[in-house]
Amino acid sequence: MPDHPILRGDKTSEWLGITVHRADPGHAVISMTVREEMLNGFGIVHGGMIFSLADSCFAMACNDPTGDGSTITVAQGVDINFISSARVGQTLTAEGREIATTGRSGLYDMRVTAEDGSVIAQFRGRSRTVPNRQKA
Repeated sequence: MPDHPILRGDKTSEWLGITVHRADPGHAVISMTVREEMLNGFGIVHGGMIFSLADSCFAMACNDPTGDGSTITVAQGVDINFISSARVGQTLTAEGREIATTGRSGLYDMRVTAEDGSVIAQFRGRSRTVPNRQKA
């Protein structure tokens, strides 16, 4: 099973139960199974849970898993569009791809789908690469 160094110490992704299926420079595929505590008052998955899955995928797609750690790439801004709802017991998959990078800025798209291939959400992230202060 693939792994990604940014998951070390990532308590949010751990709580979400994220499984990494692919982690390559500029591309990541991860999933999580929806649990009861992830539902909102309407009995569907809370948008924040879907956002968090897509955001974790974004982080993995824009940080090279084999990099030296001297820089980190973080979110500069994001947009998310919720297309349909998800329910408890479903496994949601987020696939993220680099669209373009120039200098320290990047553009990435993440698509969140259910097992049947239906689109749950589309997430676009704008990234910025900065020095890793923990390594300085």
